[in-house]
Amino acid sequence: MNIIFKQCIPQRDARNRARLVEFLSESGLTLEADCEVMVLAEQRGRLVGCGAIAGNVIKDIAIDPTARGDGLSLKLLTELLILACEMGRNDLFLFTKPENVVLFSGAGFFPIAQTEHVVLMENSRERLTRYCRQLALYRQPGNKIGAIVMNANPFTLGHRYLVEQALKQCDWLHIFVVQEDASFFSYLDRWKLIEQGILGMDRVTLHPGSSYIISRATFPGYFLKDKGVIDESHSQIDLQLFRDHLAPALGITHRFVGTEPNCQLTRAYNQKMKTLLAPAIEVVELPRTEKEGAAISASRVRKLYNERNWQALAPLVPSSTLAFLTRLAAGNTETA
Repeated sequence: MNIIFKQCIPQRDARNRARLVEFLSESGLTLEADCEVMVLAEQRGRLVGCGAIAGNVIKDIAIDPTARGDGLSLKLLTELLILACEMGRNDLFLFTKPENVVLFSGAGFFPIAQTEHVVLMENSRERLTRYCRQLALYRQPGNKIGAIVMNANPFTLGHRYLVEQALKQCDWLHIFVVQEDASFFSYLDRWKLIEQGILGMDRVTLHPGSSYIISRATFPGYFLKDKGVIDESHSQIDLQLFRDHLAPALGITHRFVGTEPNCQLTRAYNQKMKTLLAPAIEVVELPRTEKEGAAISASRVRKLYNERNWQALAPLVPSSTLAFLTRLAAGNTETA
């Protein structure tokens, strides 16, 4: 089998992008927007396989049925691993169907979370264990140890209120920041705004973003056709990792969330959290703080920011967030 491997950047290569969309469609897959680089496998000019790198995730792997059984899958995956290494992406993940676990296990990937439809694998047998050992260094004494997972896009007085109320109910609070840059504001800016927003609070540890906190915005659904299945699978994978690995490392007993009056998807996630984290972790849902009859939310702040409505925005955010937003609007691109 004479196979030639090529690389392309889908956003810049319209011809190959069109070929990839058609090829993936024939395998029941979709080309996701975050695919940075694709590896194409061609036989006599015909596309017989492909795979993509998106951040630290390998995805969109497909093989033509006529080329299966000849070791092409492993060769394609090897090409992707070499490319990832050249790009400096050494800690890799992939999401796949359960029936593909044996294939990827043969290439050095190990399952770390699984649902009926999706398996999350990474290219290390020990990395998750090492990460949890590092987390355990921040373990604190107490009978009630709380956690909040926060995107804070951006940090508002609603987020601060949630932290304050959680602290009243626990001996120590761990805050995890969603890492992926799939939000309006960058991870670095969101981190700094949270850091400034909780300044002066005792009994709080702010944890840098982790690949083991799975963002809904970056969860790959290219091989799942049903939107409901995608959302369900994301919830299960994300909460399984938190329940079985992150929480035990820190002795977390409670997870705090705000009520969700607007987003049905987040509301469903919160309900799923109560089921999947029990009985080891109790989920505490706290009423959102309101201003002028409406819940303070990051989406509301973003809308007012885009409108440059500072008068309505100012009462919704800490002074540090307001200062950052005004600098940003003035064209000062310095981070928070």
